[in-house]
Amino acid sequence: MDWKRYKCYNTRGKGRFVLILYTAVDDRMGLTFNHRRQSQDRLLRSRLLEETKGGRLWMNHYTAEQFDTPLVGNIIVDEEFLNKAEKRDFCFVENLLVAKYKNHINKIILFKWNRTYPADTYFDISLEKDGWKLKSVLEFKGNSHEKITREEWVNEKQKEKITVV
Repeated sequence: MDWKRYKCYNTRGKGRFVLILYTAVDDRMGLTFNHRRQSQDRLLRSRLLEETKGGRLWMNHYTAEQFDTPLVGNIIVDEEFLNKAEKRDFCFVENLLVAKYKNHINKIILFKWNRTYPADTYFDISLEKDGWKLKSVLEFKGNSHEKITREEWVNEKQKEKITVV
């Protein structure tokens, strides 16, 4: 990774990008089962596009398949998107483990299905244990789900280490 291209640095001088991560999980933080997403919802996608309007929304090809084509202008599809996203970019993750990127994420938006699905891949950041604080909770009606919960988590430790120049 070429850290010189980023304009966000921590106080120790090492370059660092800071992104906002979106994902959808079940009641046990499950992401996928047998290499397939657990569920999807048209109104969740609409909300995601509305929240990320004006910024770049990164995702892989698998995730992009659930969006209408042609893709909205702010969607960038790349298999290496977690390595390419820059400061204040949005990343929508469905089928990837993200713990190795946790020091580069300052906000996580969890969409919770409020159901338990079979899962074999789980969201791998331990939010409370790793210093994340729940900032807000919002419930909304989905298209295929009676209730979807949106949780916004902020990395309190990251706030202390990051200075934008």
